[in-house]
Amino acid sequence: MSQTSTKEPSFRESVDLMFNRAVALMDLPPGLEEKIRVCNATYTVRFGVRLRGQIQTFTGYRSVHSEHMEPVKGGIRYSLGVNQDEVEALAALMTYKCALVEAPFGGSKGGLCIDPRQYEEHELEMITRRFAYELAKRDLIHPSQNVPAPDMGTGEREMAWIADQYARMNTTDINARACVTGKPPHAGGIAGRVEATGRGVQFALREFFRHPADVAVANLSGSLRDKRIVVQGLGNVGYHAAKFLSQEDGAKITGIIERDGALSDERGLDVDAVQAWIANHGGVKGFADGTYVEDGASVLEQECDILIPAALEGVINLSNADRIKAPLIIEAANGPVTAGGDEILRNKGCVIIPDMYANAGGVTVSYFEWVKNLSHIRFGRMGRRQEESRHQLIVDELERLNAHLGDAWSMTPDFKEKYLRGADELELVRSGLDDTMRVAYQAISRVWHARDDCADLRTAAYLVAIDRVATSYRAKGL
Repeated sequence: MSQTSTKEPSFRESVDLMFNRAVALMDLPPGLEEKIRVCNATYTVRFGVRLRGQIQTFTGYRSVHSEHMEPVKGGIRYSLGVNQDEVEALAALMTYKCALVEAPFGGSKGGLCIDPRQYEEHELEMITRRFAYELAKRDLIHPSQNVPAPDMGTGEREMAWIADQYARMNTTDINARACVTGKPPHAGGIAGRVEATGRGVQFALREFFRHPADVAVANLSGSLRDKRIVVQGLGNVGYHAAKFLSQEDGAKITGIIERDGALSDERGLDVDAVQAWIANHGGVKGFADGTYVEDGASVLEQECDILIPAALEGVINLSNADRIKAPLIIEAANGPVTAGGDEILRNKGCVIIPDMYANAGGVTVSYFEWVKNLSHIRFGRMGRRQEESRHQLIVDELERLNAHLGDAWSMTPDFKEKYLRGADELELVRSGLDDTMRVAYQAISRVWHARDDCADLRTAAYLVAIDRVATSYRAKGL
């Protein structure tokens, strides 16, 4: 990959380079290799909306990378940087991501070239509904064909508008709510979806640290406790990952990078306090605790144990990769390390937990939401009380033994309360996500260690994912 040493590849070129690096190690027929690599279709739409007394024209995209399984799945982002190449690269990543975590979807992605901060809420609703209309009438939003989700610049609110727009256009479709995921709970969403990608990053790191041999490759040891973590981007993903890792696993968030600079504190930053400050002031500048660094990007190069890029693609690249000191990087964003940066980091011995695995929590819980919408019942409704009743039998028996034995034996305080409580939807979602992230990492790690020609986790992840896509195509007779 010597061409990366002089010229920075684009995001799409990076995805293709990483794909090519993996398939070179596989024995796929050339025709099947090409079928998996190429994007099946990209729809570009330009539509007008009357705003502020005049018609404004917007450009949007919806790309379908692979239909080896249907529906296809992938978020819709609102950003001025949206373009066809970016959307197609993200759609390809979605194909591999879904295959890796065994979500039964093909890969898709959408985007609207817009800065959502420049519009009032009612204006955004008009724009979103018109975009949804343009996509839905071509089955590019459809419960069994193409199921979007939130991405950068969108969230529950926009997904609720899209779901409602689809339902208005398809009044007799009983599964209309399944046309999009990431909806608010009261509009057909699922508990735990907002936190899902950040929670998935936490579960991915937990599983990595359950493999001492893998941890040793990164020149680390022990558990997540007291590990120094730098997070770039305290949006939805970065905030939840940082919060859970610090509050539940005992890690220290020693750096937080945002648009207007960064905060640094070796003692650890209070993630909730920083997030509240950003919400009120639009950035980290002026926050009382920690040291403010105006050149936020420089904090990427700060001494730490784990670096979590959780914002834009391409932030670690040819220009700064050689100065990155973190021995372990987990890609919470899509494509934060370019192919050129990846090569430099690998040569330095840095271990990278790749985006197609690390940020798959979102699509995993989206899968659960889609299943919930199609089954028309919330998780836990049928079995929760029956589970509690069976547990009650055991507690009653323990209490009978306790009465018989007296002070010689007793139950641990609060054991009864914890044991009797049946799992609600949130607990079931977290359980399913945890299992998914564990099993997926184990598949990657096995390939990483079993093959002498597989030098890193990213190549291993591609090998697992591409093999699963190829198997699906072969089953279809291709």
